[in-house]
Amino acid sequence: MLVIENCRLTWPDFEADYTMSVETGALCAVIGPSGGGKTTLLHMIAGFETPESGTLTLNGRNLLPLEPAKRPAAIVFQDHNLFPHLTALQNAALGLRPSLSMGAEDRNLVSGMLGAVGLKGFEERKPGEMSGGQRQRVALARALVSGRPLILLDEPFSSLDPVLRRDMVQLVDRLRRERGVTVLMTIHTPEDVADIADQMAFVADGRVVATGTPASILDSALAPRIAAAVSDS
Repeated sequence: MLVIENCRLTWPDFEADYTMSVETGALCAVIGPSGGGKTTLLHMIAGFETPESGTLTLNGRNLLPLEPAKRPAAIVFQDHNLFPHLTALQNAALGLRPSLSMGAEDRNLVSGMLGAVGLKGFEERKPGEMSGGQRQRVALARALVSGRPLILLDEPFSSLDPVLRRDMVQLVDRLRRERGVTVLMTIHTPEDVADIADQMAFVADGRVVATGTPASILDSALAPRIAAAVSDS
């Protein structure tokens, strides 16, 4: 289980204090207004932001002393963060071998992961030769091939059309079930995950205002704030 307790971060113009937990193997959708602290939450879990106080554990292991590269978490950014001069295979392989020094077994593993995300035969294509959805699939393959038990997705599908966005959410759901990973995904279209996510968290003003099943969040007194947040995104 991922457990966050009173993790406090402060800047001159923003303050955050997070408390929430996510069961192992769950898909947790994080929603809320722009600038409300959703990305900061993921960055803190990944190790890019360090809280002044509080605790952050995964299956009882304290993550706070660990630098980002040592944490059991992989993150997929909104802009996919692929290297334009590398092939799809090489970009995905960075999650397994940052040096890109791979033997046949490693190449087969990465190629198989590309196949798992629907990119069989795309190994030698470069990002400029792929669509936005295909590039995001490469980024997802890179996160999954790392073998880390916690996957953080920071609005990775916001630039995609509604049909493709829904397809990608369903792909994430299938892969996390097959591979037993825990997923936290920030998203500004809660309707895309309402029937898929195990958990939903509403984050605003640097706080986890509420967390529970998607139905309990979307049908709660927060509904007007959620609607306003979605329209502002």
